[in-house]
Amino acid sequence: MPINTDYLVIGSGIAGLRFALDAAQTGTVAIVTKKEKTEGSTNYAQGGIASVLDPDDSFALHIKDTLTSGDGICNEDIVKVVVEEGPRRIHELISFGVQFSHQEGQKKIFDLGREGGHSKRRIVHTKDLTGREVEKRLLARAEENPNIQLYENHMAIDLISKSTLIRRGIVTKQTDQSCWGAYVLEAETDAILTFLARITVLCSGGAGKVYRYTSNPDIASGDGVAMGFRAGVKVANMEFVQFHPTSLYHPLARNFLISEAVRGEGGILLDKKGNRFMESYHPLKDLAFRDIVARSIDMELKKTGDQCVYLDISHKGKDFITHRFPHIHETCLSFHIDITREPIPVVPAAHYMCGGLLTDEHGRTNLKNLFAIGEVACTGLHGANRLASNSLLEALVFARRAALRAAQELTAGKQEGFPQAPKWDPGSATDSEELVVVSHNWDEIRRFMWNYVGIVRTNKRLARAKRRVEIIQEEIKEYYWDFLVSQDLLELRNLALVAELIITCASLRKESRGLHFNLDYPSQDNKFWRQDTVIWK
Repeated sequence: MPINTDYLVIGSGIAGLRFALDAAQTGTVAIVTKKEKTEGSTNYAQGGIASVLDPDDSFALHIKDTLTSGDGICNEDIVKVVVEEGPRRIHELISFGVQFSHQEGQKKIFDLGREGGHSKRRIVHTKDLTGREVEKRLLARAEENPNIQLYENHMAIDLISKSTLIRRGIVTKQTDQSCWGAYVLEAETDAILTFLARITVLCSGGAGKVYRYTSNPDIASGDGVAMGFRAGVKVANMEFVQFHPTSLYHPLARNFLISEAVRGEGGILLDKKGNRFMESYHPLKDLAFRDIVARSIDMELKKTGDQCVYLDISHKGKDFITHRFPHIHETCLSFHIDITREPIPVVPAAHYMCGGLLTDEHGRTNLKNLFAIGEVACTGLHGANRLASNSLLEALVFARRAALRAAQELTAGKQEGFPQAPKWDPGSATDSEELVVVSHNWDEIRRFMWNYVGIVRTNKRLARAKRRVEIIQEEIKEYYWDFLVSQDLLELRNLALVAELIITCASLRKESRGLHFNLDYPSQDNKFWRQDTVIWK
């Protein structure tokens, strides 16, 4: 029997949970998350949420900083909406019990941080564990709500739409292109469940695992973008992959980020000899925008042949460091690095997708009844480069806007009756005994994406990547239809498609802008390319 729900939310990060809390006021909500409910990028977010909360700051300054970071292709109307709605969304979190850091002895004055690209201190945070605090509070409220049902260890396979069913050889009476829910793999039993929903919301996060080095958790395999694209949703700006400049470099450390707030509080980037180098690349030095800092570090490493650079905050003193960055301090100590006395070895790592499923100002995609919010979406806020700590802000603002619009569409949709779809048919697929195919292709994709479609690109590198991904796609397609699905196979399938989308968008943009830097087109082309790169199936 199918599982029927008014709202199907795929993902349990800040965007999905915040949407669910509002949606539960007008209908039933099923939240599907492919690992444990707290496993996602929100939980790992250290820095904080950017918002105008200081009398010395202004909406105009935050808007200006966001537009400057976006390098000419932000949607200015969207930027204005997100910035101006920000303070209300922050105060909502506080009403939910979120404990943000305040100035010592000042219970009503936020301890606002500053990060690269911001002209003022406007980052509200919970020391260096902001994401964990927000996730904990939202999750607690969701679990208390009788209208919300959480399904852990359930991975969405495909959206249920006309094109999905046709691709599987199923005849459907539906005439319009709508989304009616999703087919979902239950990890514990390997059963394929049918979730039918009047409104489906993709909040599945990013795709950092498409690269060899990333700050993202293991679940970030681009599932939402891949599912949306296969169902006919327009995808935009996938060439703009943000590489965080400072990921901990240590053989035993996996995916650990050194927050940009460390540089915001006075951290200095040094080469192996202890020399500052950012002043050679940008007037803002260590507080330049992320794309500039990441590219500068990449150039330094290529120039010197060193394996890493160093980030030094030790001059700020032990008391300040252990109070402001307790999690970073403790984690580095576990690797025998005392950041109160020595610099931190760091390298850039894939961090955030500025592109994604194209949405309007309410989070709606071009597929009826399908919304996308959070990192999976391309709303127009980030443009060619995300301003630090604008991502959690975007998730909060669009979760609220999407919930309001979805409630209206839910009311109208109830008049049409509940959607119908056939149950999953595995056909003649069998269990696989050749999992080496999955692991080998996974590793190869991540390696050539890092080497050919990384921080610095060329036409030749992109062409090589395109040839490789096309071959791998054919192998995956054959494997997918021959064998029963597993989470590893599904993630590989999604990862390969996202890699292809990044390569395609990067190949189309014949210039360098923001996070996309092509040595064959080192200059900007404002005459033709001051626009989004949009592709669809």
